[in-house]
Amino acid sequence: MSSKRFLFTSESVTEGHPDKVCDQISDAILDEFLTQSNTPRVAAETTVTTGMAFVCGEITSDCYVDIPSVIRKTIKNIGYNGINGGGFDYKTCAVVTSIDEQSPDIASGVNKAMEIRNDNSDITTTETENIGAGDQGIMFGYACDETPELMPLPISLAHKLAKKLADARKNKTLDYLRPDGKSQVTVEYIDGKPQRIDTIIISTQHDPEIDGITDNKKIQNRIKEDIIEYVINDVFSNEIIKPDTETKILVNPSGRFVLGGPQGDAGLTGRKIIVDTYGGYSRHGGGAFSGKDPTKVDRSAAYAARYVAKNIVASGLASKCEVELAYAIGVAKPVSIMIDTFGTGKISDDSIEQIVEKLFDLRPVAIINHFDLRNLPAKNGGKFYQKLAAYGHMGRTDIDVPWEHTDKAEEIKKLAACNCLAN
Repeated sequence: MSSKRFLFTSESVTEGHPDKVCDQISDAILDEFLTQSNTPRVAAETTVTTGMAFVCGEITSDCYVDIPSVIRKTIKNIGYNGINGGGFDYKTCAVVTSIDEQSPDIASGVNKAMEIRNDNSDITTTETENIGAGDQGIMFGYACDETPELMPLPISLAHKLAKKLADARKNKTLDYLRPDGKSQVTVEYIDGKPQRIDTIIISTQHDPEIDGITDNKKIQNRIKEDIIEYVINDVFSNEIIKPDTETKILVNPSGRFVLGGPQGDAGLTGRKIIVDTYGGYSRHGGGAFSGKDPTKVDRSAAYAARYVAKNIVASGLASKCEVELAYAIGVAKPVSIMIDTFGTGKISDDSIEQIVEKLFDLRPVAIINHFDLRNLPAKNGGKFYQKLAAYGHMGRTDIDVPWEHTDKAEEIKKLAACNCLAN
């Protein structure tokens, strides 16, 4: 019987990509509100273009935040400082805001959740049974055993390359780089397992001259040599599967990338949600994360679904697991839970679903309290969600992310080993 071969590709982008600029601004605003108060309702949407950042949305809070100041500080920290950004400068860009309060019709379904607990104490069934989700929607979580962090290999590598590219700019290893950039990795799979790296693509914004070199062909040759040495080789030095002699490496395949960032392309919050999750390897419900406070199940339940899937894989019950949750506005419990192990489960998916229902409380307020989602910014020096807004919300190893913990794996093993699932 012949082996099944396929290629799978995922991409990531740097923090200077215009869409990621928007995600970071929206989440910086959320961080600031949550640092001052743990009961705000925030839905902040951002768009950027040449010389302008525009934030709109609905925010209800008992504290004041200087939103324009947060916007400018975020843009500065990303690297658009008028020196190497080109067409977008934190000091001179126009900042426009249009903020309303959250709709009272939406708020009515979740207000009790905010009134009951502001700490991590246990919530009784009576207290939470009528506390509803902030919106309807479907959320997916995924995990697999391709990497130590239990993420698909293509998106894991793409994130590492994008992060290393940004690091090389910030630490001035490659001081001619500008903030905008993308990475893309194609992995060859045989019988569902990653076997080799087929293609690596890096596109990076850069200065028009490098060390006095003005000829574009020479500039691009220099960039390719540097990217291979200081980005690609560095990332793959710690990987089991490495590029081989047949791996295609493309650096700035367009031939030139000077005009970029918000000047080159308008950005919008939530437009890189596949980058934020599993790189297309798993299904996605459609809801974005950035700028949304934890009462929005688009965000909190997506984190919970990842937590469930990762613990199932960490327990050894499956090598791949996808979890779907669905909610109705104003209703506490998920209206459906689906488990799919793609034929890799050691017990049936139905049995795993029973385990999930026993061990995981997936009501919105329970998710918020279990992960302490309202207090994470204050516990992390005022920055938490903004850090997630680039290089992925799932599989993070550089910061302590509660939904990446595998503390339920042993309990899952014990339940799977006994005959008490029907009890």
